[in-house]
Order: sequence, then structure tokens, then C-alpha cells
Amino acid sequence: MTSFTSTTDAEGVTTITWDLEGRSMNVLTEDGIRELDVAIDAALANEDVKGIVITSGKPDFAGGMDLAVLAGMKEAAGDDPARGLFDGIMAMHDLLRKIERAGMDPKTLKGGKPVAWAAPGLSAGIGTEIGLACHRRFLADTPKAKVGLPEILVGLFPGAGGTTRVSRMLGLMAAAPILLEGKMLAPKLAKGAGLVDEVVPPEELLSRARAWVLSAKEDEIVKPWDRKGWKMPGGAPYHPGGFMTFVGASAMVAGKTQGVYPAPKAMLSAIYEGALVPFDTALRIEARWFTSILLNPSSSAMIRSLFLNKQALEKGAVRPTLPDESVKKLGILGAGMMGAGIAYVAAMAGIEVVLIDRDQESADRGRAHAEGILDEGVRRRKTTPEKKDEVLARITASQDYAALSSCDLVVEAVFEDLGVKAEATGNAEAHLPKDAIFATNTSTLPISELANSSRNPEQYIGIHFFSPVHKMMLVEIIKGRKTGDRAVAKALDFVRQIRKTPIVVNDSRFFYANRCIIPYLNEGVRMVAEGIEPALVENASKQLGFPLGPLQLSDEVSIDLGVKIAKATKAAMGDAYPESPADDVLFRLFEEGRLGRKAKAGFYTYDEKGKRQLLWTGLREHWLPLSDQPDVIRVQHRLAMVQTLEAIRALEQGVLMDIREGDVGAILGWGFMPWSGGPFSWIDMLGPANAVEICYELAAAEGERFAPPQLLCEVAERGETFYGRFGTESSEAA
Repeated sequence: MTSFTSTTDAEGVTTITWDLEGRSMNVLTEDGIRELDVAIDAALANEDVKGIVITSGKPDFAGGMDLAVLAGMKEAAGDDPARGLFDGIMAMHDLLRKIERAGMDPKTLKGGKPVAWAAPGLSAGIGTEIGLACHRRFLADTPKAKVGLPEILVGLFPGAGGTTRVSRMLGLMAAAPILLEGKMLAPKLAKGAGLVDEVVPPEELLSRARAWVLSAKEDEIVKPWDRKGWKMPGGAPYHPGGFMTFVGASAMVAGKTQGVYPAPKAMLSAIYEGALVPFDTALRIEARWFTSILLNPSSSAMIRSLFLNKQALEKGAVRPTLPDESVKKLGILGAGMMGAGIAYVAAMAGIEVVLIDRDQESADRGRAHAEGILDEGVRRRKTTPEKKDEVLARITASQDYAALSSCDLVVEAVFEDLGVKAEATGNAEAHLPKDAIFATNTSTLPISELANSSRNPEQYIGIHFFSPVHKMMLVEIIKGRKTGDRAVAKALDFVRQIRKTPIVVNDSRFFYANRCIIPYLNEGVRMVAEGIEPALVENASKQLGFPLGPLQLSDEVSIDLGVKIAKATKAAMGDAYPESPADDVLFRLFEEGRLGRKAKAGFYTYDEKGKRQLLWTGLREHWLPLSDQPDVIRVQHRLAMVQTLEAIRALEQGVLMDIREGDVGAILGWGFMPWSGGPFSWIDMLGPANAVEICYELAAAEGERFAPPQLLCEVAERGETFYGRFGTESSEAA
């Protein structure tokens, strides 16, 4: 499979074009590494070649490294995977250093050939690292072009020289957003940040790069860190200014990661240690830290869930084998925040939308909500006024159900009541084409029961969006008892169109996400009722990596919603309803009007603008603190295990059909400890046998809700792991 080809023009410029066969996006493979190495050697050795341009034959430059390369390094090393990884990484460093030195004499820095990087579009990961090794970087000014090093978002850090080069180019302060936040920058921002040198019209990309190569002078191709007397921008760690920057960066990383994400800490260590030594030694230090991260189970789990599994689901790993069901025209019933949010993301994806509500004023208000999101995008320069007008033109607000007559998918997002939803379903289906798929956005009501109001339950499905729709990436697709494959395919194709990540689950109380998140909320509230310090509960959860503690999250989703769910669940389950001290706390807050953020009063206090302040002191007055507080590990085990066990039960009962969906859904849906890779990855990391032991201990002390499910016991007894038994491994590119 060819990756790189070379051509040399009459003026002596060799153009090395990256165009991986059979892929829509370039990724660096083992063969690609060898081909690039051979192409560089040939160009440097040819006396007729005056310089090199590295570009792409695809609309984008590159999406990153093929993870099979890293796996191959480990396997080839046998019993010493660390050595295999380190040697393989150093081979990459040697290749990029060869591009950087470009044949120049290492002592005089003379005789090198200029190398330009010409990216026609997006460049991420190793693609950007190749660019950083070149002497001048050109980027085409296109709407979709972005440049960055997003490795930190999947549990890694730039390990092919990106960490060392960016920190030395920009200094730690300016490099932080690129390295520690993984930001992908549009052309002008990338130039302003120093990642690229020139932003040019697409049609001039190669001509401008070639012209520079032919005019470049010897001193223009020497990197700053190869010159005598080079000093790190902002100061090295031993410099007074640099010292304070590194101290601040260390504190920032510790504060943001709470110590549970290994990659940011390792990257900062590589920058700090590398800044104290010559460049080539710094690359070896970076390689050592990168090797340690690749061998860390947390990073492996994050890569699997946040890249491999997520990408597989987005590409249709669980889609029925049917013809394309892309949505041409979407109907939405209910123009509240949820319906308006769905209208916005669909219109942004180029889909024509009909937004229906009970009267024209309500429908117009929903369209105005979508317009407000666009206005914010214009204000923040995320979009343009022209794009805003184009998107809004796709949304038709109406009170007339007849406007749905040409829709091939309808998403109902009306009030959470069986009767109201049944009425809306009937009104819509009276005008819909017979083959249209009908979806409900319910978060709690049974899909199979709602489908009884439909003329064709086979074409009825749940599509559960999370709020706010335009920010949350997960969409939960729920199959009712009679839901057919075409409805599933339609839902999945729609989610693909709006660029979100789907999971498909079977119908059950609270489906998957809410089934797991409600126990998390209840466990935190229960601990308040038991007299455990609210601050201990919240901080214990954040130190596990949860973005929000259970009390803060309760405020965000609203206390009255928790009360409503408790009442509805009790009514549905009758005597089987598990009484909980959490209900007493929620009902007490509800009675006092402390409904959460929206009421500016809940578990937390809020200022007049609704900004969260401190935990409400009334919590300690109503529920007196225990004199002997539990240790933080016990609190963390309760918070993490109560939702993990629910995820295992969902798999055991057939609600979840694929553990990849369980892990990806947990991270994207409610922020389940991203460092762990999700609940199933966490159990594998912890060890199923250890997990069972923790469960028995918790069950004895706290109650049967912590009793290990039979499936967990079985996996532990057999010495298996969940991914070993149920996993579908992939070797896609990163």
C-alpha cells in the first residue's frame, strides 16, 4: 500500500506527496514511515535537488498515526515492550531530525537543503509533527483547515518531537493551549500562535512553497535550538521567569487533572527535563516519557474508548446492513430548548428542518433559540453572518402539522407525558409519508409503550439527546420491542449526519445513561443524609475525574426533576421501590424551593447572576455531620461502583449489546472517569476479582445495591476481563 511518492521538477524541487491508498485521510503506517525515510534520503543525496516540499494528495494533510504501528513495536520487542516502543519512537525522532537537519554539517550548520511543509487542509498529530520538523510551514486557507496536536484528548501527548519542538518554539506559556489542551487551530489562529508560517490561498499552496524553497538562504533553515546561545522563550526552568511559569503550569495541571490523568503530568515532565539539556537529549527524554505513557493502562484505556471505540461507533459498527438512510427532511415536534437544539444541529449539518409547536408564537420562539446559538457563534467568530443566515433558512417554524408531509424522519420532543406524546404522534402521522420513521426524544418513558400510539411500531424508535444538544456529543438510540432494522439504520445515519456519537440500546427503565447516572446522583445525596460532609462527597468525585460532583450535577439537572423521577419510579414499581434516604434530602430541598441552579438555590448557593458559589450551609444543619467521617477511598468506591454495577447489569440483561457502547456512552454521556476508559475498562483495570471483593465489602456495610452481579462474579471466577470476553479490538488510526 503506497503512502509517499516523489517527483522532481526542472528547477530541482522534489515534491514528496503523501497519499495513502484506500483511505480518505492520511495516517502514518509502518510502510509509510519507511517510504518517507527512503524519499528523504533520496532527495538529500541527489545533487540536482535544491530543496523539498512535503505535501498531501488528499484534501487534508493527515489525521495522525496508525495505532497498529505502536502495537507492532510492542509485539516485536517480545518480553521487553518498553525497549521496543522506545527504539521505535527514537527511529521516528531520527527521521524527523533528518528532515530538520536536511543534510547540513552538524558543526557548521552549512550545506542543508530547505524543506517546506504544504498542508492543503487539516493536520493533526504526527502530520503536524512532520510539519514542525520542516523549515517553513504553509497552510491552505480553507474553511475546514485546522492544525494542532490533540493527542492529550485521548490519553497521550505528542511523542514524535511535537512536545519538545512546540515548547522550544513558543515557550511553555504560549505552548500550553496547544499541548495541554489539544486545541486545533484554524489557519489564522495557527499562524498567530506560531504553528504555521504562512496562510495562503489553496490554489497557491504548492507554488508558494516551491518559490520559498528556491529562494531560501542557508541561515533560514537552521532551527533556533541548533544555534549557539539559544534560550527558551519565557525562560528555562532555572531562569526566574521560567521557574514561575513551570511552577504555575504544574499547579494548573494538578488542579485540572486531580492527579488521575497521567499524560499531562508526563508531558510537563518531558518539557521541564528537556529544557535543561541539548535538543537531541531532550528528544530522548520525550521518548522515555512517551514510552511510559504508552505502557500506562489508563492511556491504553482512553485510546481504546475515546478513539478506537468512538470512531468505530461513528462509522457504523453496530448499524444493520441496509442501504443508506440519510435524512433529507427532518420534522421536530416541540420547539422548547431540546427541540430547538435538535433543529439547530440538524440545520448546521445541511438538513432541512420543520419545527412544529402548538402555536406559531411558540414555534417562532424555538427558531429564535437556534438563532441565539448562531448569534453567539458569530460573536465568538465561530461562524459568519452569512453562515448564520444559511442555517436559519433551513429551519421552518410552524404550528401546522401538514408541514411535515415530506419529512422522512420526525423527532418528537414534547412534554414527558404518555398522553401528550401519544397525541403529538397521532397528529404528526396523519400527515407523514407512510415510510417515515418516527422517533421520540424521551429520557425516561418506555419506548415500547410509547410505540403503541404509532401506526407502525416497527418504524418507531427512541433518539435520546442530551442537553445542551449543540454541546453534548452522545446520542442514545433506543430500540423498542417491535422496532425494525430500518428505523435503527435511519437513526444511526441521522446521528452520523449531525456529527455526534451514537450508542444503540434496548428498551428498559431509564435506558442506559440515566440508568447509571441516577444511582450516582442518589449515592451522593444519600451520603449527605448519612452525615458525610458534602464537601468530602464532591471533592472525592472530582478526584476520581468526574467533571461534576453528584450534588453539583443534581443542581444542574434540577432538584424538582429528581423529585419527579423518584415519584414516577415509586408509582411504577410499587412495593418493589427501594426506599432511600436520598429521597428525604431531595424532597426537603424541593419543599424549601431549592430547585438547583435555575432557582439560584440548591445544594449550592448562587449569586444574583446564577453563578455557583459555596455549598449551602443548611445541609450540615439539616443533616448533622458524622463525628467520624469515612476515608476518601470509601466514598470514591461508593460513587464509582454504584454506577459501574448498573452498567454491568445493563449488559447482563441485554440492555447494552456492546461494551464499547457502554464505555463510550458513559464518558460522553455523563463524564464517567474518562481516564479509566469507562466502566468496563475500569473493572478490567481494577481487576474483576478485586472489584468483586470491593463489592462484597460495600454490600456488607452499605446494602445490597453493591452486591456484585452474577456476570461480574463469573468473569472474575474464570480469570477473564470484560474486553477479553466481550471486546472487539480495532487497529484504526489515531
